[in-house]
Amino acid sequence: MLLCDIGNTSYHFLKGDKEFKKDVDTFDPSTIKERTYYISVNKAVSQKLHLLENWIDLSSFIDWEKYYETMGVDRIFAIEAVENGIIIDAGSAITVDVVHNGAFEGGFIYPGLKAIELAYKNISPVLETTINFELDMSCLPKNTHNAISYAYLKPLRDEVLSHNLPIILTGGDASQLKKIFPEAKVETKLIFTSMQKIIASGSVKITV
Repeated sequence: MLLCDIGNTSYHFLKGDKEFKKDVDTFDPSTIKERTYYISVNKAVSQKLHLLENWIDLSSFIDWEKYYETMGVDRIFAIEAVENGIIIDAGSAITVDVVHNGAFEGGFIYPGLKAIELAYKNISPVLETTINFELDMSCLPKNTHNAISYAYLKPLRDEVLSHNLPIILTGGDASQLKKIFPEAKVETKLIFTSMQKIIASGSVKITV
């Protein structure tokens, strides 16, 4: 079984236990001849794939009425993999979604690490820094580096912990956020798990 999670810049494949990526700008999906189940947040790529019979869009098997209209399919698939928990997907943006008894209860979107560091740099060169994940958040900072880190990390941590749910981390910066959520579980293949779950449910019945 070949699975593919398509973002703005890459095709992220999973076959068995092996993961690999292809660049959106250079990869030709028609070179894949086997049946491939995918989701995509890239509209241009989606238009190409709709013409290929062996590429099956799993987003059509989701009950979209449970979510809001502009919600990203990658967020939805992460949610579909979890029965109870708070999911933090740490990518270019950080999305935080609460799931209770299999139902989506809402969430919020936070700037990603690179975005927030760039934002401070654009305010003033003296504010250029990286986020300090080793910060002691039990007291107010007394230097610029930690002041920026505190402003970014403490509201995020406090809001997440207030829900008193298991924390699931995914996305490229999951290992960084693990430093402030040591009790969290890192699930780098969460979206693929959801895709496998939907396929295994028997709702996907397509002959290619």
